[in-house]
Amino acid sequence: MRITVLGAQGMLGHDVMLAAENEGHEVHGYGHAEVDVTDPEQVGRRLRLDRPDAVVNCAAWTDVDGAEDEPDGAMAVNGTGAGVVAEAAAAVDAKVLYVSSDYVFDGGKSDPYVETDQTGPISSYGMSKLAGEVASLNANRRCFVVRSSWLFGINGGNFVDTMIRLGSTQKQVLVVRDQVGCPTYTWHLAYGLVRLLDSDAYGVHHMAGGGHCSWYDFAKEIFKLSAMEVTTLSATTEMFNAKAPRPAWSVLESGIEHAITLPVWQDGLAAYLDQRRSREGSAS
Repeated sequence: MRITVLGAQGMLGHDVMLAAENEGHEVHGYGHAEVDVTDPEQVGRRLRLDRPDAVVNCAAWTDVDGAEDEPDGAMAVNGTGAGVVAEAAAAVDAKVLYVSSDYVFDGGKSDPYVETDQTGPISSYGMSKLAGEVASLNANRRCFVVRSSWLFGINGGNFVDTMIRLGSTQKQVLVVRDQVGCPTYTWHLAYGLVRLLDSDAYGVHHMAGGGHCSWYDFAKEIFKLSAMEVTTLSATTEMFNAKAPRPAWSVLESGIEHAITLPVWQDGLAAYLDQRRSREGSAS
């Protein structure tokens, strides 16, 4: 299969490229400087040259708080841009996969969200991701929408790196305890996405690390597996006074038969820390 990855220089796009190549596919990847998803002519020209069988749209506005200040900017990339990519893929008879987010939900449930649950984003970022889902599904009949959450991986800044950095200079770290979700290792997710591309199971899918935890529990596991003696203090979301509201509960599970499941988040974290140490060792 010929696969074009947009947003290929980001944390997930980087791993999707590698996973697809490892699975024997012919892969072309482009960062924002090469293909701007908000430019229909640029996207269309690129896909006409590549003639892919599938397009993976990992291009995204990921600054959740920044989206509150610049909702139009977030919507242009995550919403309108998603439609541009899906339409251009359809024009060359290619499947499209749009990566979405747990933030399309309001967090009001107490059991896991499945694909058929009612969406209700509470932030500009969440609204832009939901708009991207709708635009992608409307523009291409062969469309996969994959919601995931709390991503961490080797090719971008993430919560794990932040905790390790803070823990290396501080004896105590304050972490939110009243937001619960599914930490997801991008390497595991990337292989799941590539597997999904090989199917015709079009529509909405949930694909996140197995199990769930709070940011506080996640931080404690990071310090434990990193053998760092750091006291983890818990805080409420309100204490942090973040600009964008976050869903208090955004645990994702799939209600689809034969769903692609990922390893539990603890295994993803352990694998990521090994990968991180290996990279640091090779760099020194």
